[in-house]
Amino acid sequence: MRTVLIIDDNPGVGEALSLLLSLHDIEPRYAATPEQGLALLAQGDIDLVIQDMNFSADTTSGTEGVALFKAIRARYSDLPVILLTAWTRLEAAVELVKAGAADYLAKPWDDAKLLLTVENLLELSESAAQLRRHRQERQVRRQALQDRLDLQGLVFASEAMQSTLELAAQVARTDLPVLVSGPNGCGKERLAAVLHANSARKKGPFVALNCGALPADLIEAELFGADSGAFTGAHKAREGRFEAADGGTLFLDEIGTLPLAGQVKLLRVLETGRFERLGSSRSRETQVRIISATNADLKAMVAAGSFREDLYYRLNVFELRLEALAQRREDILPLAEHFLSSLAAPPRLSEAARDALLNHSWPGNVRELKNVMARAGLLAAGGPIQPQHLGLERPSQPTPNSSARNLDEPSREALLQALGKAGGVVSRAAQDLGLSRQALYRRMERYGLDTAA
Repeated sequence: MRTVLIIDDNPGVGEALSLLLSLHDIEPRYAATPEQGLALLAQGDIDLVIQDMNFSADTTSGTEGVALFKAIRARYSDLPVILLTAWTRLEAAVELVKAGAADYLAKPWDDAKLLLTVENLLELSESAAQLRRHRQERQVRRQALQDRLDLQGLVFASEAMQSTLELAAQVARTDLPVLVSGPNGCGKERLAAVLHANSARKKGPFVALNCGALPADLIEAELFGADSGAFTGAHKAREGRFEAADGGTLFLDEIGTLPLAGQVKLLRVLETGRFERLGSSRSRETQVRIISATNADLKAMVAAGSFREDLYYRLNVFELRLEALAQRREDILPLAEHFLSSLAAPPRLSEAARDALLNHSWPGNVRELKNVMARAGLLAAGGPIQPQHLGLERPSQPTPNSSARNLDEPSREALLQALGKAGGVVSRAAQDLGLSRQALYRRMERYGLDTAA
């Protein structure tokens, strides 16, 4: 049950407020002095405080009330406090509100207004506590992940990446083939490097080959090597990627572009651990861990006959999926700051630039973000980065009569406006945005918003 502490030297006030709160399923606790109030607070389980401002015969100074509020704020910075005052002049109460008090009400109070204020503040406090718990849980999980996994400098903040890396931690120490799927530019090779760095083969080489970057007639030579004279221009013997990766990890990017002939030979190596260089009859052995990556739908390619089913199941023993950057927006600002930190004199991001980054669709994913930040750092010339430095397309603007609920992804400004219009009541703001409360909480965390703000 929600608990409210009443601190007032008038027992009649304490009794009246206690009865009012009890009738609305709120547990009251009463203290007649500031010292008793602080002692009850120290016992815990208090969700909100209603405190009087006048605890002495001098009913206009409020000295003890001010001291009590400051003591509460110093010890319990997130605890909402409502001030009760019978003063004719309310300047001091207003100043305390500016200093962090949740609200002030004049005596005699209006029951309906007091209850509405208490209910709203309790909901805000519950929302803030839920966000803090969620952040603390995520921080514990992230620290645990960092303690057991070499992340190779990988920067992330999203739950999606956390979950993917937790799966990576489980499979990294095995020798199982892994298929990393996801759109271009989302960091598949970086994830492959993390898998290698945390494997039993981490002291061996990490060799990468982009199968889509080479002509079909050179793929086999790149994979398996070639003897001198094996084809026109082969003036000397050369080792292939399987030889180079022996004892380590071979990363095959864009595996869906591998021609069928190359697929057959790759499958044989995976089954036997043996291969021949082009132009040679000598069989060679290799011990490599295969990590492949694709932005294509390999299942559809298997159905269409352009990718071998047996090879697909050899490669896809364990799949790790990387989401597009637009699906893990919590990573946008940490990545942007990371890319800026590599500059000689890192500029800061203005709030307007942050909003522009968060609202961009990022079709090029992390690769696009990296290029955008390099461009912006140059154009900002040492000053704060503004939206015009980013060179991003502007998101479509809603019409004056439209609401944020018509947008697929409400902007940070839209969330602030909705929360302000709802007086900070999360359920009302969520209803206005066409979201559930949990969905609104997730977006508030994504944009770094706290209900207490």
